[in-house]
Amino acid sequence: MTVDVLLGLQWGDEGKGKIVDVLTPGYDIIARFQGGPNAGHTLEFKGEKYVLRSVPSGIFQGGKINIIGNGVVLDPALFKAEVEALEASGHDLSKHLYISRKAHLILPTHRLLDLACEARKGSGKIGTTGKGIGPAYTDKISRNGLRIGDLEYNFEVKYKEAVARHEILLQQMNYEYDRAALEKEWFEGIDCIRRFQLIDSDHFLNNALQNGKKALAEGAQGTMLDVDFGSYPFVTSSSTVCAGACTGLGISPSRVGKVYGIFKAYCTRVGSGPFPTELFDETGQKMRDLGYEYGSVTGRPRRCGWIDLVALRYAVMLNGVTGLIMMKSDVLDSFETIKACVAYSVNGVESKDFPFEINDSVKPVYVELPGWQTDMTKMQSADEFPEAFNAYVSFLEETLGVNIKIVSVGPDREQTIQLV
Repeated sequence: MTVDVLLGLQWGDEGKGKIVDVLTPGYDIIARFQGGPNAGHTLEFKGEKYVLRSVPSGIFQGGKINIIGNGVVLDPALFKAEVEALEASGHDLSKHLYISRKAHLILPTHRLLDLACEARKGSGKIGTTGKGIGPAYTDKISRNGLRIGDLEYNFEVKYKEAVARHEILLQQMNYEYDRAALEKEWFEGIDCIRRFQLIDSDHFLNNALQNGKKALAEGAQGTMLDVDFGSYPFVTSSSTVCAGACTGLGISPSRVGKVYGIFKAYCTRVGSGPFPTELFDETGQKMRDLGYEYGSVTGRPRRCGWIDLVALRYAVMLNGVTGLIMMKSDVLDSFETIKACVAYSVNGVESKDFPFEINDSVKPVYVELPGWQTDMTKMQSADEFPEAFNAYVSFLEETLGVNIKIVSVGPDREQTIQLV
């Protein structure tokens, strides 16, 4: 069997968690392949709202195996809080959540280093969540990381050595901190991790595929935040594209099946970095209010703008997307006119290619389409779609060269319409 991959095509916050939850009944295994607790996946069903940070979004569909893969960085304290919140709401994780031994740990001093580095950058800061993601991945790449599997091998010595390295850096930056306060919760989180089954996820997953099991790889953040192909340096610290599923789970490229690319009917971004179609007017605020565009983990207001088809076409190409999923279509229900960026004007020269760098010389070139001005939130089939919305879908499919398979018309799992 193959592994299908589901990932975001924009700057994150596309609604991946909801769609993983919707698709989970068709799979045996859901595996998160990268990112850390800075990426919150929000799900709503049966009148309840859940925010997942590290636990895969298939956990709510009973009986499925959920794997935190080797490409993930895990904060024990935040993981413990997440587990306790889920268990308090009646969801038993003990038999259905496995953790890769090769996943890296976020240490308390990683969080301190993250905060210290951002503080030093001043106005040039990237806008991280301060969760220690970047420093944890830095240690991983520099071969100084601490992994989940180290809990079974000389853990205390390795932890003290890592903290000693970090404290030298913190002292050099003259950063004042209280490590003890963070460590108490962190070690309680370590005890929580020990409750779960630790696995060699690469062997586990490949053996499962060999035995006919179906798996879905769940990505975090979005393609435009990829460390190699995103709007560098305003990116995350991991590979958010389809290739990251291979390195983040230990599967070969030949094992990849369908690639689901998720995007919003408009664009959002959190934190610093270029955003060519960003709106600073009442239209942008209207999108933010109607879409409840505030970070599920940080609570930060998201920057909003019209859909960027230059960036989206680039993301489709990088990931080899086989099917598109459009989220938050309902947010545009009341707009009289919809704009879509189809090209960039760079110093007066029009281009449809995503450039090496986006700066003030890059201006969006828009086309305008009529809005549907219809409440779509209660629609249950594509037969109910207004003609103007169908025209918008057709325009996107023609521009991107891939069909839209699913349309979301609201936050609940029931507000999801599959297209023929």
